[in-house]
Amino acid sequence: MINVTFPDGASRQYESGISGADIAASISKSLAKKTIAMTVDGELADLADPIDRDVALRFVTRADDEALGLIRHDAAHVMAEAVQALWPGTQVTIGPVIRDGFYYDFYRDTPFTTDDLPKIEAKMREIIAANRPFTKEVWPRDKARDTFAAMGEGFKVELVDAIPEDQDVKIYKQGDWFDLCRGPHMVSTGQVGDAFKLTKVAGSYWRGDSNREVLTRIYGTAWAEKKQLDAYVTMLEEAEKRDHRRLGREMNLFHFQEEAPGAVFWHQNGWRLFQTMINYMRRRQNVAGYEEINTPELMDQELWRLSGHLEKFGDGMYLTDPKDEKIFAIKPMNCPGHVQVFKNGLKSYRDLPEKVAEFGKVHRYEPSGALHGLMRVRAFTQDDAHIFCTEEQITEECLKVNDLILSIYSDFGFDNIDIKFSDRPEKRVGTDEVWDQAEASLKKVLDSTGRPWGLNKGEGAFYGPKLEYTLRDAIGREWQCGTLQVDFNMPGRLGAFYIGPDGEKHVPVMLHRALFGSLERFLGILIENFAGHLPLWLSPMPVKVATIVSDVDDYAREVAAALHAAGLVAETDLRNEKINYKVREHSTAKVPVILVVGHREAEEGTVNVRRLGSRDSKTVPLDEIVAELAYEAMAPDLKRALEAQRGATRSDQRIDVVEVFEGFVVNDGAEGLSSDVFEHREEAVEMARRILTERGGGIATVSTLAGETERMTVDPAE
Repeated sequence: MINVTFPDGASRQYESGISGADIAASISKSLAKKTIAMTVDGELADLADPIDRDVALRFVTRADDEALGLIRHDAAHVMAEAVQALWPGTQVTIGPVIRDGFYYDFYRDTPFTTDDLPKIEAKMREIIAANRPFTKEVWPRDKARDTFAAMGEGFKVELVDAIPEDQDVKIYKQGDWFDLCRGPHMVSTGQVGDAFKLTKVAGSYWRGDSNREVLTRIYGTAWAEKKQLDAYVTMLEEAEKRDHRRLGREMNLFHFQEEAPGAVFWHQNGWRLFQTMINYMRRRQNVAGYEEINTPELMDQELWRLSGHLEKFGDGMYLTDPKDEKIFAIKPMNCPGHVQVFKNGLKSYRDLPEKVAEFGKVHRYEPSGALHGLMRVRAFTQDDAHIFCTEEQITEECLKVNDLILSIYSDFGFDNIDIKFSDRPEKRVGTDEVWDQAEASLKKVLDSTGRPWGLNKGEGAFYGPKLEYTLRDAIGREWQCGTLQVDFNMPGRLGAFYIGPDGEKHVPVMLHRALFGSLERFLGILIENFAGHLPLWLSPMPVKVATIVSDVDDYAREVAAALHAAGLVAETDLRNEKINYKVREHSTAKVPVILVVGHREAEEGTVNVRRLGSRDSKTVPLDEIVAELAYEAMAPDLKRALEAQRGATRSDQRIDVVEVFEGFVVNDGAEGLSSDVFEHREEAVEMARRILTERGGGIATVSTLAGETERMTVDPAE
């Protein structure tokens, strides 16, 4: 007999070898009907698996978290069967579950197209309706190989050949159709349900090798409920509208071409936006105590061998064809170069922490099929920084980085941030003792923040554990951007040291830190998050001044000059086109503000203001809109600095309006003067406001004979 313990702590005894399905049936028919799988000692398993030892058992239903992966896994198998039923002779390769769905790669002389997807979906519904059971068989390796070879499934034969000779092979059947699979699966095809959809077709290579066969990859998504599918499809449709590649063309930001695959050709507007990002980050880093440096893009491969990159990351590096005795590598990362800067000159413990930052251009090989606009490129710029510190300084410095990352994301409108801890990967440098120390340091930081965090098992960098910061955009998609890594390995490998208080050499700890990560990718995320409607401070072309008639061209230039004088980027549109055409064109290009001028505006010194996304317009004085837009176009960090300055000024400047029997007087404490008596309170308050406005703002108080006091803040003159 075996003892089975359930989640509520209750336990029962059963005959050894009993299946999970039989246990569920012994409890209740309704439980057996709704159960689709089980966890045995925490591991997901087929409900039909026999249990031959004492275990902790939990039944899984479609309402549980584990169900979604099973639904998608089974949907992938159903799709593969449908494809082979419709097009006999098509070879099935690999079909994993991925984020938000699944895919399968197929080999066929004629590639599939999106026109084929409705036919495949219809066949899938037939298979699901048949409700055939999933059954698992374990075959000897040779039987599996011979069976797939006889079927003409060459890719399956290659997969079987990769399995060690002493291991058997799992085969999952759904009726007569079967595939090589690790499992587990649900009970039957009917449990996939109808909340699925095939989404797109793409090309791929077998095993990701561009020298191998070209395959067709069919993507799909599946959910537990129809309303979840509908929400996801709506999100996909919205994502299509927000595609940064299309918006990049409309906004004249950038383009790509075959002569430089995976590298961006920035246009004037795009480069202006790129520089706005860099200038913002440069200011934030300067305040945080970082020194900006620059390191070579081409360095001897020996440096990369010492750092560990060549061994662990060599397939993603570009190496030169040697014309002398050395082979050089185009840097894929900035960290080894930063170590060289730290090593240049003797460092004391009193110099630590030393913080160096670089907007470093790096190059990494990506298969051509994986390239995707700004999101996946081969050449990109990292806002990379490294903090060299002592072990005692790790927690404090990591917390500072954490606060900086969260503050920066908030400035760009991202306040919903998830933090993941990634521990040691299988391929790594350094001893387990060093990794224990690094992981413990980073977990201490997580505990100090008080924020919830998750675990990415085995996803750390090869030189150290890391924190990953994932933000959620306007339509619910998640993007992993910032990282923070604790590295006890690389500084020592590259010979970095400082002199400690004991007069001896010590190896510094190196904190790797990226906030945007890739600037190109972060810009792509921003464009899609705002659907191109960038805030005024980010917009590369914030204002267009458009004329209704050519007679007011000079006034339009005057308006643009006033905007330029206030620090705003603005252009005039003096073309002989109808104003509606101009407004429509600039709206398509996502210009946030269009100032329209005609005869009336020129005579009155006003402009007609039209905002992107609004049908309303208003006519305002030129100086008023210039002041309004200048403040709106300030970056968030500059606004905070201005408000802090105003706050300090306001607290220093104070004028009191005091009621006396004859009326009101204004007491100017700074000058030690009192005004004449004003008959009306409003006149005295206006005088106090005018004085404070001219002095840069401050606090005005009004005290009455009845003992009442009113306090008001006065802003400085713009």
